[in-house]
Amino acid sequence: MARFVSFRDFDWQLLFLVLLICALGVVEIRSATMHSKFAGAHIKQVYWIVAGVICMFVLSAINYHVLLERVHWMYIASVASLVSVFLFGQKYLGARRWIKMPGGQHFQPSEWVKLILILAVARYFAEMRTKDLTWEDFIKAGAMVGVPMLMVLAQPDLGTSLTYIPIAVMALFLGGLRVRQALIVLIVGAALLPIAWHKLKPYQKERLTSFLAPEADRQGSGYQVNQSLIAVGSGGLWGSSTQGSQTHYGYLPVPQTDFIFAAWSEERGFVGSLLLLLLYFMVLMRLTQNAQTAPDRAGAFIAMGVVAVLAFHILVNVGMVVGFMPVTGIPLPLMSYGGSSVLFMFLALGIVMNVRMRRFVN
Repeated sequence: MARFVSFRDFDWQLLFLVLLICALGVVEIRSATMHSKFAGAHIKQVYWIVAGVICMFVLSAINYHVLLERVHWMYIASVASLVSVFLFGQKYLGARRWIKMPGGQHFQPSEWVKLILILAVARYFAEMRTKDLTWEDFIKAGAMVGVPMLMVLAQPDLGTSLTYIPIAVMALFLGGLRVRQALIVLIVGAALLPIAWHKLKPYQKERLTSFLAPEADRQGSGYQVNQSLIAVGSGGLWGSSTQGSQTHYGYLPVPQTDFIFAAWSEERGFVGSLLLLLLYFMVLMRLTQNAQTAPDRAGAFIAMGVVAVLAFHILVNVGMVVGFMPVTGIPLPLMSYGGSSVLFMFLALGIVMNVRMRRFVN
């Protein structure tokens, strides 16, 4: 007899950790924007967080198997939404990524596509009948992720398109990718890099190379990385005694979004940054634990897909801030300002909660 699904099985510890990170993000957004034209952005962020929590509870109550059964329609809808960006999207700073909604809000379909891809690859690999991954499975899974990835790259949005890669990598790894297959793919990928490089926009090339030597063009392509490094370094051990001069005086670019970790590091220092990363680590461990206790293969793939995306976001954003990775516009999950990013993360967490709540259901 099937066991009744109850919110007592909800991962309240995970929710507490997530809301704690969100609260720290709201505090930092307020601090980083109080003397800028974005003052008050923290209030909007609170609204997005509340909306995200509601969406998370709603999604956790819907059996994820129902979502998996309809994921092919959801995938078609997601591709259609990316097409609509090309047709009706708003162009900003040379990129067409958003659709203007009633009320002045902007909808970014590429964020939501990640959620659909996690479900799609989970269903595909859960239905595999062979233990080892065949080349046919590899190509199908690659195409499933590759089509929307190329569409997002054409907007152009290099950062978001890169976040699709960990979904495919995690699914292939769990699906039985063999070492020989991985080596062949790496060799082919390396051979295609010159072609991919040639297709990038000039500003994208600058972003990918400026982090190697930001001091070469301090006022141009290396400006963001230089100001970020100054902000992080001036934080010292416990935080800047000058109340975050780089952040508050406007030297640090977009401190409420892409460079919020730099603003946090300047005002909270090395200790504060370490504690924040510890919170993220605890969230990733809770998500991994939920994957281990998943009731079936599909549930495990879903949870680990969310782990892959979240870990990739954290790694790239923090690496970007400290100059170890190129500036790609990837936000810091749960902290960076932005409705689409916040809602995606809470919906992704909602699906993981969904899997957890059904781990004892027959």
